[in-house]
Amino acid sequence: MLERFVEKTQFTSQADFEQNFKIKVPENFNFGYDVLDAWAAESPTKRAMCWTNDHGAHIDFTYADLKDKTDRTASYFMSLGIGKGDKVLLILKRRYEFWFSILALHKIGAVVIPATHLLTGKDIVYRCHEADIKAIVCVGEKVVLDHVAEAKPDCPTLEHVISVGPLIPEGFEDFTKGIENAAPFVRPEKVNENSDVMLIFFTSGTTGEPKMVAHDFLYPLGHIITGSYWHNLTEESLHLTVADTGWGKAVWGKLYGQMIAGATIFVYDHEKFTPADMLKKIEEYKITSFCAPPTIFRFMIQEDITKYDLSSLKWCCIAGEALNPSVYEEFYKLTGVKLREGFGQTETTCTVLTTPWMEPKPGSMGRPNPAYNVTIIKDDGKPAEVGERGEIVIMANPDDKPCGLFKGYLKDEQKTYDAWNNGIYHTGDEAWRDEDGYFWFVGRNDDVIKSSGYRIGPFEVESALVSHPAVVECAITAVPDPIRGQVVKATVVLAPAYKAQAGEALIKELQDYVKRETAPYKYPRVMEFVDELPKTISGKIRRVEIRNKDKQ
Repeated sequence: MLERFVEKTQFTSQADFEQNFKIKVPENFNFGYDVLDAWAAESPTKRAMCWTNDHGAHIDFTYADLKDKTDRTASYFMSLGIGKGDKVLLILKRRYEFWFSILALHKIGAVVIPATHLLTGKDIVYRCHEADIKAIVCVGEKVVLDHVAEAKPDCPTLEHVISVGPLIPEGFEDFTKGIENAAPFVRPEKVNENSDVMLIFFTSGTTGEPKMVAHDFLYPLGHIITGSYWHNLTEESLHLTVADTGWGKAVWGKLYGQMIAGATIFVYDHEKFTPADMLKKIEEYKITSFCAPPTIFRFMIQEDITKYDLSSLKWCCIAGEALNPSVYEEFYKLTGVKLREGFGQTETTCTVLTTPWMEPKPGSMGRPNPAYNVTIIKDDGKPAEVGERGEIVIMANPDDKPCGLFKGYLKDEQKTYDAWNNGIYHTGDEAWRDEDGYFWFVGRNDDVIKSSGYRIGPFEVESALVSHPAVVECAITAVPDPIRGQVVKATVVLAPAYKAQAGEALIKELQDYVKRETAPYKYPRVMEFVDELPKTISGKIRRVEIRNKDKQ
């Protein structure tokens, strides 16, 4: 499958990869037909997805199974009047109906809007108004159903609310019966062009109202890099990415790049993450490739990993937040597997990554994706030299953009222009490049702390702190100071064994520790111990929430 979409699939070195990787762009590409149905025609019995949940259920779906289910779902949606360009909100957690629905909507040219189950009625109303949503497909759980029912009267464009069960309240349509009774699917004559909007993500955001990030039908091809050259997948791989389907990371790790590579997607549908359960699943199902945010790895290494047989695990990737070197070193010591970092945004695919030909450098996000023209620029717009900090940017024009880069923020030309102008897409993330071309994350532009003339990146202080055994995780923010302008504050989650010691003595110990681990001026002059850090649904720390709380 891979060779259909790239000019060269096998590379001998990083230089070979960077110089010769190129995507072949088909006309009117549609992932539902050109990947899913193509696999079903060529290898109908090949396992596409292994689905299990925390109640002991287990279902394997072959490509033939998925083609049948998605065709039925597409036919059902069309019977409801859903067609090309119509927008459908999916609130499906990790239920397998998410894959039936997203692929079916691709097949009829409709626009998919994944959403988290944590949305309130007000959140749903906001999304319906912004995106003119025509239908909502959701899990049949009381809390979610209540929020959808609460929102419906205030959503004039919303024509259908559909539940996948187990509850089907009055006013909701039954998804399972709908696809069971669907007429044979007939592919629409005209489904899409490459530039049509296929997918909209409402950014989880660390500030302000969520923006609508619009991706076109070529977006899945941008994830060839994600699946084949970051996750390092083959047709023999069984890959698990830890992500709820309401987050963009789900299609990064549970759909596009994985299917193009021919890997089997492993889905663990669970209510609450516990490290022991995740380790048991890796052992039981013999997962070969695993991707998760740093928080997952931090909690996993708190467990006694020696109790689990993780010998099947050959490849691990990390994303969502920058990787602290201490987590890398400890996981490698316990498993022999090197964590490979990647960096990207809702607006992009994997932008900087650690490939199979690179030796990981703990704390570095890797080297640029060769499908993008990625560089680092300083405040004056000039390219940053080796060791100089600047903003990560992608050089591209909207009318000639690479596969995977977004179209813009829907209905907001000003925000689109603010982020993408004069042939430069601004990520808003700061980094520096070493002599080997590896990028090192500093922080978001608005998170960088300016104290007594110094620019201090939160990540470098966080990395120092979490290498201390007392610290499970932490967030570094700025607090105003009349003399220095700003000083560094650390909000810290302590390891269970250290919670009883929370106090001035431990604060002094941690401050002195940071002074030894990094430049002394970076140490946190203010420290607060908390039970947990505020985070977005995607697992990113909401430093803005900490800053706002400190202003009160």
